[in-house]
Amino acid sequence: MAGARWKKLQTYFGTQDMTVDSPLRVLIRFSTPLLIGNLAQQLYNTVDSIIVGKYVGDTALAAVGTSFPILNLMLVLFMGIATGASILSAQFFGARLRQDLSRLAGSTIFLTISSGVLMSIVGVLLTPVLIRMVNPPEAVAEGAIIYLQIVFAGMLGSAAYNILSGVLRGMGDSFYPLVFLVAASLLNIVLDLLFVRNFGMGVAGVAWATILAMFLSGALCFLRLIRLKQVVDINRETLRPDWKLIRKLCMLGLPAGVTSAIYSMSAIIVQNLTNAMGEVMIAASVAVMKVDGFAMMPNFTFGTAATTYVGQNLGAGKIDRIQSGTKSMLKLALAVSSVLVACILLFGRSLIGMFTDTDMVITLGDRGLKWLAFGYICFAVTQVLQGVMRGLGETVRPMWISIISTVILRMPLAYLLVRLTTSQDWPQGHPDSIFSSLLVSWVLGMAMTLFVYYTGKWRKRIGFIRERGKT
Repeated sequence: MAGARWKKLQTYFGTQDMTVDSPLRVLIRFSTPLLIGNLAQQLYNTVDSIIVGKYVGDTALAAVGTSFPILNLMLVLFMGIATGASILSAQFFGARLRQDLSRLAGSTIFLTISSGVLMSIVGVLLTPVLIRMVNPPEAVAEGAIIYLQIVFAGMLGSAAYNILSGVLRGMGDSFYPLVFLVAASLLNIVLDLLFVRNFGMGVAGVAWATILAMFLSGALCFLRLIRLKQVVDINRETLRPDWKLIRKLCMLGLPAGVTSAIYSMSAIIVQNLTNAMGEVMIAASVAVMKVDGFAMMPNFTFGTAATTYVGQNLGAGKIDRIQSGTKSMLKLALAVSSVLVACILLFGRSLIGMFTDTDMVITLGDRGLKWLAFGYICFAVTQVLQGVMRGLGETVRPMWISIISTVILRMPLAYLLVRLTTSQDWPQGHPDSIFSSLLVSWVLGMAMTLFVYYTGKWRKRIGFIRERGKT
C-alpha cells in the first residue's frame, strides 16, 4: 500500500511536461512540492537561529543572523549558474532536445564541482574581512567568524543542491528536490539539537549540522540526475564541459547572479545601520528576517514556477499558453500572499517569540513585521512577472530593476531615515527606518516591473515566435 502511494506521488509530482494540460493545474502541481521544498530550505537557517537563541542566547542569535547576508553574497555564483541551467533545461526539455539536455546536465556537474571548491577557498579566507565590513559588536563578530568559516568549508554540498536542483526543476521535476531537502532539513534539526544542546558546541555546532545536511541534499540530487535515463544521458562523453553551452548558461544566469549579489550587498551595507543600534536590534532584525524568509518563499516559488513553465512552452512554441499561465500564476501568488499577510498581522508577536524570550526584541520584531506585511503582496507580483521574463530569456531588465530599487533607492533612503529619526532613546536612528525603507523599495520595484512587463520591447519576441510558428 505504501509503495503504491509513493508511486502515485512520483507520477503526480515527478518530471512535469508543462506544455500540456490546464496551465493552472500544472502550475499548482509543479509549485506545491517546490514551495514545500523552499520552506524546508528556509527551515535550515531558521532552526539554527531558534536553537542558538533558545539554548545559547541573544548574542549567539545575533552572530548567526549577522552571517546570513554575507553567506548569501557568496552563494550568488551558485544562484547564477542554477538560474541559467534552469532556463536552458526547461527550453531543451520543452523542445525535446535530448542531446542538448544531456550535454547541459554534464556541464552543470562540472560547474558544480569547480564553483563549490572555489567558493570554499575564497569564503574561508575572506570571512574575517567580510565580517569587519558589517562592524558587529566584538562578541557577535567572534561567533559569526566561527559559523561562516565552517559553512564555507562545506560549500560543495550547497553548490550541488542549488545547481543540480535547478536542472531538475527546469525539466519539471520539483518532487525529488523536495524529498531530498526535507530529508536534509530533518537531519539538520537532529544534528542541531545533538551538537548544541547535548554537546554544547554553540555556534560551531549549528554550522557543522548545516554543512552535513547540505552534503546529503547535494549528493541525492546528483544521484537523481544520473538515474533519469528516460530523459537525459549522463556518461563520459556528456560529462565533458561544453564551453559553448556553459557560455550561454552564464550569459543567462549572470544577471540573476548580479541581482542576488545586489540584494546581498545592500543587506550587508544596511546591516551596518542595524549593528550600530545594538544587540537588541540585531536580534530583533534577525528574527524578522527569519519570518520574512518564510513569507517570501511562496513568491520565490511562483517566480521559479513561472520561469520553468514559460521556458518549456517557449521551447515547444506554445505562446498562447504562456499568457494564460501568467494570469493563473498571478492569481495564485496574490491569494497565497494575502493569507500570509493576514497571519503575520495576527500572530507577529508569537512568531518572533519563537526565537527569543526577551520582551524588547519581541516588540521590535513585531513592529518590523507589521511594516513589511503589505510588501509581500507587492513582491508576489514582482516575482511572477520577472519569472515570466526570465523564462523568455530576458534576464537583464529584472537585474536593472533590482539595481534601481535596492541600490539607488533603498540604501540612501535607509541612511536618510536613520539620520532623521535619531533621538535620545535611539541615538543611532529608530528601527522603523530600516523596515520602512525596505517596504518602499518593494513597492517601487513592483511599479517598475509592471511598467517594463507591459511596455518592454522584449514582448515583441512573443509576436515574432507566434508568427514563426504559423509559417
